[in-house]
Amino acid sequence: MEQQALFTEIPITDVEGLRIGNAQDAEAKTGVTVLIFDEGAKVGIDVSGGGPAARETHLADPTTADSPANAIVLSGGSAFGLAAADGVMRYLEERGAGYDTGFARVPLVLGSCLYDLGVGRADVRPDAAMGYAACVDAEANEPISGDYGAGCGATVGKICGMGRSSNSGLGMFAAQVGELKVAAVVAVNALGDVRDPETGEVLAGLRGKGGAGFVDTRSVLYGIARRTDIFTGNTTIGAIVTNGDFSKAEMSKIASMARNAFARCINPVGTLADGDTIYAASTCKVAADVNVAGTLAADVMARAIVDAVRSAS
Repeated sequence: MEQQALFTEIPITDVEGLRIGNAQDAEAKTGVTVLIFDEGAKVGIDVSGGGPAARETHLADPTTADSPANAIVLSGGSAFGLAAADGVMRYLEERGAGYDTGFARVPLVLGSCLYDLGVGRADVRPDAAMGYAACVDAEANEPISGDYGAGCGATVGKICGMGRSSNSGLGMFAAQVGELKVAAVVAVNALGDVRDPETGEVLAGLRGKGGAGFVDTRSVLYGIARRTDIFTGNTTIGAIVTNGDFSKAEMSKIASMARNAFARCINPVGTLADGDTIYAASTCKVAADVNVAGTLAADVMARAIVDAVRSAS
């Protein structure tokens, strides 16, 4: 109760300039979540995992051109899922969005994928059609947590393989301090276990033999005497979106501060068997302090991670 008094929870749709849409194949257990910025957004990034699958991440580098991004795509399908961004680009181009090159408008779309090929069907991955469908869903702007979008095939606690893992999903949370609004969207597909940072309770992770209770993933990891091919089908991908007015460099700092939520909730995290990535996008509406925004980003990301596992079926 004392923690909630520090900020006010708000609907994620209250963040100006942001629309969110999901599309998924429930049978194949894979999907796409798209964040669309109708007026563009300055984007930063933090990559802490050792095996990311991503596209256009250099657009978030503060040394590149300061052109506003049009969308961020979170997808299943491992690197195959990068194709979903093609559908997002087609949707945006049809609506006149993108950087004007003089000959055509080129939508600026960043994206990251998680590995869900071990769940459902490995031969069905997010494609351009699914990316386009997620954009159409964003027109209603009524995003849902759980087994939807990029979280459709998400699981956690996989160091001993899929048979002892737990279901996870897509999580969301948003909060406000004064005029500053900060939202988090995350698909939690981690090697490690997920805890509630407020209580320490294990919410999802490596299950005991026979499915009873949870086993600390670290106890298995520490038992590995030498380097071996531990199960690598992981990656937690997410985005922070704020109405605060920040530069790309400041947004990268906010993304790195949001990574503290991964450490609070997921253990182990950021291993070579993960591709953990956080985007941070500014719709540049209100003046704000970067330290406040980064601290709030970590809080809302932690709540979003908890939402992802609690809302999963």
